[in-house]
Amino acid sequence: MSTAISPTAYNYKVVRQFAIMTVVWGILGMGLGVFIASQLVWPELNFGLPWTSFGRLRPLHTNLVIFAFGGCALFATSYYVVQRTCQTRLISDSLAAFTFWGWQAVIVGAIVTLPLGYTTTKEYAELEWPLAILLAIVWVTYGLVFFGTITKRKTKHIYVGNWFYGAFIVVTAMLHIVNHASLPVSFFKSYSAYSGATDAMIQWWYGHNAVGFFLTTGFLGMMYYFVPKQAERPIYSYRLSIVHFWALITLYIWAGPHHLHYTALPDWAQSLGMAMSIILLAPSWGGMINGMMTLSGAWHKLRTDPILRFLVVSLAFYGMSTFEGPMMAIKTVNSLSHYTDWTIGHVHAGALGWVAMISIGAIYHMIPKLFGRAQMHSIGLINTHFWLATIGTVLYIASMWVNGITQGLMWRAINDDGTLTYSFVEALQASHPGFIVRALGGAFFATGMLFMAYNVFRTVRASNPAEAEAAEQIVVVGAH
Repeated sequence: MSTAISPTAYNYKVVRQFAIMTVVWGILGMGLGVFIASQLVWPELNFGLPWTSFGRLRPLHTNLVIFAFGGCALFATSYYVVQRTCQTRLISDSLAAFTFWGWQAVIVGAIVTLPLGYTTTKEYAELEWPLAILLAIVWVTYGLVFFGTITKRKTKHIYVGNWFYGAFIVVTAMLHIVNHASLPVSFFKSYSAYSGATDAMIQWWYGHNAVGFFLTTGFLGMMYYFVPKQAERPIYSYRLSIVHFWALITLYIWAGPHHLHYTALPDWAQSLGMAMSIILLAPSWGGMINGMMTLSGAWHKLRTDPILRFLVVSLAFYGMSTFEGPMMAIKTVNSLSHYTDWTIGHVHAGALGWVAMISIGAIYHMIPKLFGRAQMHSIGLINTHFWLATIGTVLYIASMWVNGITQGLMWRAINDDGTLTYSFVEALQASHPGFIVRALGGAFFATGMLFMAYNVFRTVRASNPAEAEAAEQIVVVGAH
């Protein structure tokens, strides 16, 4: 028996590319979010132009933060985690490179087409058919790289984080392909293959599961790797993580109809969506508790480790938003909250507090390892970023809660003669202070991303990627 050292253990190049673009797209997407939030405070910022109006830029903002920022974070971390937990290199460097450049091409396509008004009008699925096809090809390639790497693993066991990443990849492909079924009538226009209430049902089956699988299951894969790693503790309960996985993927897929309460959707479908949403609280909190309890014996590290703080606070927001979601799915609550800013606040409790914070923590964990450094350039800047992100998120969601409940109550207020007490404009005027606080909270969060970009830039500039590759060489034992 002798020992051979693989000179190119892992493909870190594609992970580095996706990690850097996570930061770049994060700044652009969140910066655009602050701009459109400011348009609601100062409508003059629409500039009287169609392509800079709120209606054109809002879908670009959602695509940039979900698919550009969140997507790049998922690609980066999944490629990193699957190689390290399977102790093998990605199955194909060229296919991995194609997923990187293909994904950036989809995002650039969104930046060009959405402000011009080319849209399917389906929320989170606005990209017209040529870009939707490119996205599907890139995504299937991603699946081939990920699952191909798992098949050639050196370890017998498939770590639970990879279960979550795998489910997110498979279900996202299914959701995207089914919901985008359409009849093209020109290069930039198509009509959905479905009609009426069926189209709405399939859209929100897609829309809520984009949240459930793209923005939850994938990031739980991230949580199950980076929280134990940063805390230097084993996951609290491996058995609970398996129960969490199966319960989550079984229940989440049914929750979509809660977006369609009091619509033309059949009442039984609305009630089914509500019931499944409420049951979903159990696996969601099971996963949150599993992550939190992983810090047993390591809570003192929060005093000195701002990266761990990002990861743990993200879990707190995950717990909060997965309580709030099922509550808002209850029909009587939904009758007050639906179509109001409360929904916007709920989305951003998950998007800023959970998705962005765990992504930021994971990127801060990875960057030094990817670039051959002992740690990030400045721990103080990470601390600053943490507080900007936390304060910004709290300002954002609190202002939207107040706005949402105010709007809901004003819209349902009725005079003795049955006429509405308030006009829509009066409700809008009452919302104006909340719009100001929301824009301020978003500005805090986006400013934190600028500190992150500077910190990453200084870390990368002082780096030696070759050292990072060498440090990760795998020792392969075998007969020669």
